[in-house]
Amino acid sequence: MNYFKKTSRLVVTACMLAGMPLVSGTVSASELQTQIMSVQAETTTLRELFDLIEAKFNYSFLIRNNDINMNERITMDMSNRSVEEILKSALRNQHADFYVNDNRIIVYKTSSKQGSNPVVSEKQAAQQTQKIAGTVVDAHTGEPIIGANILVKGTTNGTSTDFDGNFVLEDVPANATLVISYIGYLPLEMKSTAGKMTIRLKEDTQNLDEVVVVGYGVQKKESLTGAMQVVSSDKLLDATTPSVENLLSGKAPGVYVTSGGGQPGAAGTVVIRGKSTVNGSTDPLWIIDGVIVGNSAGSLNPSDIESMSILKDAASTAIYGSQGANGVIVVTTKKGKIGKATINVSAKMGVNQLNRGNFEMMSRDELLGYYKSFANQQAIPQETWDKIGQGYDYDWWKNGSQLGFAQDYNLSVSGGSEKIKTYISAGIYDENGAVKGYDYTRYNFRFNVDYQATDWLTIKPKVWGTRSDIMDQQHSLGAMYENMPWDSPYDKDGNLIQAYRPSSWVSSDHVNYQYDLQWNYKKTTKYEFMGNFDFDIKFTDWLTFSSVNNYKYGSTLYKKYDDPRSSGGQAENGQLQDKTTSYYRVYSNQLLRFNKVFDKHSINAILAYEWNTYTAQVTDQIATGFAPGFSVGDATIVPKKAKGSQNEWAVQSYLFNANYAYDSRYLLSFSFRRDGASNFGENAKYGNFFSISGGWNIHQENFFKADWVQQLKLRASYGSVGNRPTELYPQYALYSMGTGYNGLPGAIISQVENKDLTWEKTYTAGVGIDAILFDRLTVNLDYYNKKQPICCITCLFLA
Repeated sequence: MNYFKKTSRLVVTACMLAGMPLVSGTVSASELQTQIMSVQAETTTLRELFDLIEAKFNYSFLIRNNDINMNERITMDMSNRSVEEILKSALRNQHADFYVNDNRIIVYKTSSKQGSNPVVSEKQAAQQTQKIAGTVVDAHTGEPIIGANILVKGTTNGTSTDFDGNFVLEDVPANATLVISYIGYLPLEMKSTAGKMTIRLKEDTQNLDEVVVVGYGVQKKESLTGAMQVVSSDKLLDATTPSVENLLSGKAPGVYVTSGGGQPGAAGTVVIRGKSTVNGSTDPLWIIDGVIVGNSAGSLNPSDIESMSILKDAASTAIYGSQGANGVIVVTTKKGKIGKATINVSAKMGVNQLNRGNFEMMSRDELLGYYKSFANQQAIPQETWDKIGQGYDYDWWKNGSQLGFAQDYNLSVSGGSEKIKTYISAGIYDENGAVKGYDYTRYNFRFNVDYQATDWLTIKPKVWGTRSDIMDQQHSLGAMYENMPWDSPYDKDGNLIQAYRPSSWVSSDHVNYQYDLQWNYKKTTKYEFMGNFDFDIKFTDWLTFSSVNNYKYGSTLYKKYDDPRSSGGQAENGQLQDKTTSYYRVYSNQLLRFNKVFDKHSINAILAYEWNTYTAQVTDQIATGFAPGFSVGDATIVPKKAKGSQNEWAVQSYLFNANYAYDSRYLLSFSFRRDGASNFGENAKYGNFFSISGGWNIHQENFFKADWVQQLKLRASYGSVGNRPTELYPQYALYSMGTGYNGLPGAIISQVENKDLTWEKTYTAGVGIDAILFDRLTVNLDYYNKKQPICCITCLFLA
């Protein structure tokens, strides 16, 4: 996909690439020349050879199945040869060639016949070189492609397109063959011509060997048996919002997103395939870089996201057990890539305004005419008629609203070598709300590292942090609709008045909220910090131990100030509230990965132990009596209330998943998870969850001859997932404290103990079809049935 498409939306994007290396044939070939292996096989297939290379080295293959016969039988006896030599030998009969781009080996059909050497013949025919220029565009949309690679075949002479898709290449032999490539597009070979060339690349919709992130690992798209959707980073650039949840709106079928109330910084609500609980949370489970972070993405910066996988059915989510009933969203953040440092700078800006639909507020004259139409207009108090006669016509909607403005600036640096790869980013997001007086600012940074310490040890530390500031002096939304046009917040001299509408016609006394906003405010500051120490130990080519260890800390500082001069603070000579909430989470997952390919059989499996703990503490203090303008506790005279709380929970899990494929045609998958959670009854702390699924890649069958169908897969699944209560202690007998008995402290039972409180379970059965047609159309059809025989509901009984 083109990651830098131009659009007509109000989004400004600027990028700067420093020292980006060219992706050219000889450079790529030198990488494969250093990778040595041995292949002795009397009869094997190209598919099996590619799987062997993927398992042994850090490469993945991109192949068009209609161009390359993956099931061709070949005989090889090559010892201690480079991967380049082995591939050239294996592809000779297919008239195919390859090149490397971002650790991907792209194999494509050439027009050369076996035994010919087009590069040599071209050089012999060329008596002079020339300078060529052109533009590379998307064949479907016509939009320029930034960063596409243009290479003179058989040489190291190449370049990349600029921000407008243009390129200039010098010293090109006459009639030379150009190789044009870009990630997500089919590579193209064409003869160079004098003058300006227009090169059109087609998107690679047949990329069935693409690897996608699933539960606790990765799988090839072609081998998936569950219902899922992948949203790549380029799909997240079309809106200016700090909420990852809001960015999912309209990006995936079966995913419903509602905005977070319209306030700046508010996260949206995500529902996947409808509700799966009677009275619990409907939020999906979020996984960020292998870490379970809960039912929201938190303050994750959308610009740091590489991809999001949305897992929908039991086959995909059962591996997450008691937290998978509402679906799972797996987020992968960006990593450094091999090559010189790449610097990206982006700036996005957006505007927003309140949508009042078909409502238009009446002017003074319009409302006066409406009153005069009443048959009983004599019932309207004379005071109201007197106010109307004063001639005020105040626009309360205009008074409280404005054109909201958002700015999002991000800077990232990525790059590295075979040994170490890094990604560093920092960003600032600032938004002024469409309702006056509500402002949101967020600062964030991220540091991801992949360090290949030895051939068998890879260390992957990550650090991420953010600070959010919310200033709330928001104007009253209610006043926009309720206040009369002849009610003005100012007196005849233009000064704010404290009260208006005393004993109005609706017998309701109001205060002037603008008078109070001179001093009153609410301010919130949030901090979040997350650190990972992950590592992989490679025992063999087919057995790896992976460890994910995470610590997350967060705190929220909330201050509410009511000035003694304001309507809300007069009664107690001012009121000040300071509330502090802090929490930390510790997560660890120890996982053993098995990945083995032999003959036509492929097996990958995981076995893991996981635990997750959470501790939160809240301190809330309210005091009154202080001089105007003082907003610290030491300035107060009367302590009004002091309270606090501490909450904890813990979960531990055992899980297993296995996937089997025969000849990439027949697929089978099984998952099992056993969860234990602290917020269940003593007799039912553990629950078991499972799924079984299968698939059939019909397009891989020898009898399938439809050239216009690039993929056709049937799949079916059945399994169970769960949902934990939102309450932390629903299983215990709880007491409420108070001083209502003659002013003395006392306690009363507020919740009855339930030692048998068990898990909420959802069983899902589903079938689906995945297809790619005409190199362009992608089809995903799903039918599913969800049942919930076990629900957690609070019931009240008479004593």
